[in-house]
Amino acid sequence: MHDHVGWRARLGLVYMASSIVMEPECYAMAPEGVSIHTARMHLPAVTADGLRAMMDHGPLEDAARLLGYAPLDAAVFGGTSASFLEGLRYDQSVIQRMRALMGPIPITTASTAGLAALKAVGAKRITFVGPYVEEVTARGRAFFEANGVGVLDAVGLGIAGDHAIGSVPLEEVYRFVKRSAVPGSDAVFISCTNFRTVGAIATLEQDLGVPVVSAIQASFWHVLRLAGVAGGKTEFGSLFAQGLPQ
Repeated sequence: MHDHVGWRARLGLVYMASSIVMEPECYAMAPEGVSIHTARMHLPAVTADGLRAMMDHGPLEDAARLLGYAPLDAAVFGGTSASFLEGLRYDQSVIQRMRALMGPIPITTASTAGLAALKAVGAKRITFVGPYVEEVTARGRAFFEANGVGVLDAVGLGIAGDHAIGSVPLEEVYRFVKRSAVPGSDAVFISCTNFRTVGAIATLEQDLGVPVVSAIQASFWHVLRLAGVAGGKTEFGSLFAQGLPQ
C-alpha cells in the first residue's frame, strides 16, 4: 500500500489557468511521498502586456491566499516570464507578495529557481531558449544578464498564445533546443513552464555535452530542496544530482 498524499513533502504551485504542462511534468519528477497542490490565475497572453495585466491586478494575491490555506512545506510561483518580466529583483518581489499571504514557508519562483539551478551546475554562460515572442525573449535575456549570467544567444519561437505553447510536441522542443544551442555555452536554459521539456532533458544533455536546465525542472528541483527533500530522479537531468547552491 502506498500513501500518495505528501507524507514526505507537500509542495504548493501557483500556475496559469490556461497552462497544462507543468503539473504532469512535476508529477513525473516527483519522488515517492511528494505531492503537488495547485492554485491557478488567469493569463491573457504570453506577451509583455498580457503578463503585466496578470501580475498587476491581484490574481497572484488571490491564488497565494487560497493556496496558503493548505498545510504545505514549500511553494513555487510557476511562471518564468511573469517572474522575470521587470528585470533584476522582480522575482524577489513576487516571492515577498506570496509570503505576505502564505506565511513562513519557503517560497521560490521559476526565475529564482532557474538562477539557483544554473549556479548549482556551475553555468556562467548560457544559451537561453523559449517559445516566446521577441520582446519576452529579450526580457528573459536581460534578467539573466542582470543577475550575472552571460547569455551567448537568446532564441524564441515567436508564440504568444498559451494554448499554442502547450501544444508544441516534445520532439519539436528537442530539435529547437538542439539547433539553438551555442557552442561554448556552459548550459542551456529552456524557459517557460507551459513548454514540454523534462522528457527530453537527459537526451539533450547527452547530445550537447552540457547541463540542460528547464524552467519546469528547475522549479521542481528548487522547491523540492527548499522542502528538505534530497535526491530526485536523475533521468530528468543532471541537476537532480545537485543540492542547493551555497
